Amino acid sequence: MVRPRKEAPTTETAAAAAMSMTTVTKTRKAPAPPAPETVYRDNWFDKLAIGYLSRNLQEASGLKNEKDGYEGLIDAALAISRIFSLRKQCEIVTQALEQALPSYILTMIKVMMPPSRFSREYFAVFTTIFFPWLVGPCEVMESEVDGRKEKNMVYIPKCSRFLESTNCVGMCTNLCKIPCQKFIQDSLGMNVYMSPNFEDMSCEMIFGQQPPEDDPALKQPCFQTKCIAKQNHGVNCSI
Repeated sequence: MVRPRKEAPTTETAAAAAMSMTTVTKTRKAPAPPAPETVYRDNWFDKLAIGYLSRNLQEASGLKNEKDGYEGLIDAALAISRIFSLRKQCEIVTQALEQALPSYILTMIKVMMPPSRFSREYFAVFTTIFFPWLVGPCEVMESEVDGRKEKNMVYIPKCSRFLESTNCVGMCTNLCKIPCQKFIQDSLGMNVYMSPNFEDMSCEMIFGQQPPEDDPALKQPCFQTKCIAKQNHGVNCSI
């Protein structure tokens, strides 16, 4: 039997195939490059505050390190998160915050600034001026209190220092959110609710609002493939 002869592709057919391949190639998109880390140039006040908090954390935990600046602060936080239980982590940070200011100053603030619209808005403004070294740039925004608008909320577009340095939900919750809420409420007499958004690393800090019992942040699992603290430092960040 004579087999039918296959015809060679014509010039037009080959050109059409080439154009089809070219079209497919053009539709492929290169992966987006990773977002660059924020670079900070700390001034003298920033360096002083960072070093002071770092030393207080090391003293409260009994874990020393020889690193300077924000790297030393993060190293102290990593060591606490790696070694201590979740409850003990919160206690250590709360103790460090209480030691950072003399007790008579805390008592004076608590007595002279009872909860009111003025004190809520004052706390918000104070935070945006004196604490960007800890969390990054932030701004005062409005929130509703008893049906009225007040400028009592601090909005952090991106926690580009602590959360970006660790990318760890557990450390954000146990070493920042919970102890800060407790310290401000117990030592300064002001309710505050910190509501982190782990999708975009933003955070809302609402003065005068009690944290909800069913806090969604406490149910957030850590990033399985992105947690720098877990991957690079062996932190058990389960919450």
